[in-house]
Amino acid sequence: MASIMRSASAHWAGGGKDGTGHISSASGVLKEAPYGFNARFGDGSGTNPEELIGAAHAGCFTMALAFRLAKDGLAAESLDTTAKVTMEQEGEGFRITRVALSLRARVPGTDEATFKALAEEAKAGCPVSRLLKADITLETQFEG
Repeated sequence: MASIMRSASAHWAGGGKDGTGHISSASGVLKEAPYGFNARFGDGSGTNPEELIGAAHAGCFTMALAFRLAKDGLAAESLDTTAKVTMEQEGEGFRITRVALSLRARVPGTDEATFKALAEEAKAGCPVSRLLKADITLETQFEG
């Protein structure tokens, strides 16, 4: 299979604390979405890179799990994933130290132990998981 490339862009004007920026994606899903210091390090409005990483990781993992289930002839009624991204100060900079995935799933035709094993495989194999060097955890809530 040929390689796949996706792109996004960011614009920034001003200093780190008083500047403002926006993020856009080539697909147009994000179009000049605002971001800034307060959205990233406080409770200001706008998005931030960590939130976008969380969205990307939740989406990637959930789709990877759907493919992994299908490989065993299973189809999910529902897979709902939340990704909580933790960023901590390290020296004078910051580092993403953890991504906590939380999954609620309804998958008929399997048992909880098998499901958890398949979910762990999907977590390990998802391209975003493989990209991140943070500690990535997974909590599952199996509903049948």
